[in-house]
Amino acid sequence: MLRLLCLLVVSVVLSIPVHAQEAEQPVDRSATGGAQTLEDIMKRQEGLKVDDSFRSDVTGSPESAAPISGQLGTLGGASDPDLWRAYRYNSAAITTQARGPAADVLIQDGGMWWLEFRQGPLLKYGGWLLGGMVILLAVFFLIRGRIRIDGEKTGQTILRFNSVERFAHWLLAGSFILLGITGLVTLAGRKLLIPAFGHEAFATLAIGSKWIHNNVSWAFMLALILVFVFWVIHNLPDRTDINWILKGGGIFGGGHPPAKKFNAGQKLIFWSVILLGGSISVSGLSLLFPFELPMFAITFEKLNALGLPQLLGLGELATSLAPHEEMQYAQLWHAIVSFVLMAIIIAHIYIGSVGMEGAYDAMGKGEVELQWAREHHSIWTAEVEKKKSQAGST
Repeated sequence: MLRLLCLLVVSVVLSIPVHAQEAEQPVDRSATGGAQTLEDIMKRQEGLKVDDSFRSDVTGSPESAAPISGQLGTLGGASDPDLWRAYRYNSAAITTQARGPAADVLIQDGGMWWLEFRQGPLLKYGGWLLGGMVILLAVFFLIRGRIRIDGEKTGQTILRFNSVERFAHWLLAGSFILLGITGLVTLAGRKLLIPAFGHEAFATLAIGSKWIHNNVSWAFMLALILVFVFWVIHNLPDRTDINWILKGGGIFGGGHPPAKKFNAGQKLIFWSVILLGGSISVSGLSLLFPFELPMFAITFEKLNALGLPQLLGLGELATSLAPHEEMQYAQLWHAIVSFVLMAIIIAHIYIGSVGMEGAYDAMGKGEVELQWAREHHSIWTAEVEKKKSQAGST
């Protein structure tokens, strides 16, 4: 009996703090004088939107300002915490020597998620994408081997691309490779290169990479325009593309399906380069001219109007972005799209070099083996040969 009594007393004593804590939980924010509640904290931990007007609106009142001779007179009716809250929510009247869209934003706390995503998932999954593409192509090469010319070589050649077309192609290819390498140096520097080579060595490499990246970008954009102008007419979809896709381009045997100057696979590469390269260029211009070309607030507004974010369960995207946030989104978009295009270009380099016999000659020399042209681009080859015969007969 005594043991049961002691146990009961202990249970009551231990329950007192629990009841005290439950009683101390505020029913609403007004009960705490405006302080945040446990519900606020839980929502913030879950990444949900929290009404923080109880902080953002408490930035002082000019009407309650003390005389200029008073202790708080120079603060204009605001305490030090009031002023810091005004800075935090960008509602303070700020005058700076610097001028520009970002000059009056003193505190912008969105940088941490950007930095964590940039050094974490972006670098991780981007590396997996590039490495996975290399491994996939290696496995494909081991299984399929090099795609050879099936028929007997004629020893004759046919003009595939003239010198101006090849210049545009190599300008685009060379600039993109330089941009890819220097971009990866900049992205992976803090996490991978500094630990490996040290701060001083990386500083030299980073300065050079930045200079190359910023200046070679203009060559990339020029080449992108040239390639589009030269080849867009040949890359418009047509009925032959459906047959080519259904037969897998003849890559796994069974003969090569008829194709014009560019087959369906090459058209996919072309439009990937144009669309993704164009998107990279636009975001790159936004980064080259900081705070001058904001893109994402207006884009999010249009997406919200279409209902796409809501359809994906993302809710409404923020349409009021600080200048710094615009730059953060631009950098992330620039890198993500670049990773995707780099993976595509790795596949393009493979098929245009070791993957297919005779393919490199198209851009290396401009002329290709006639039998190769007949097998891979039979419709285009027939048209060229017909024009030659008609020209010869006249």
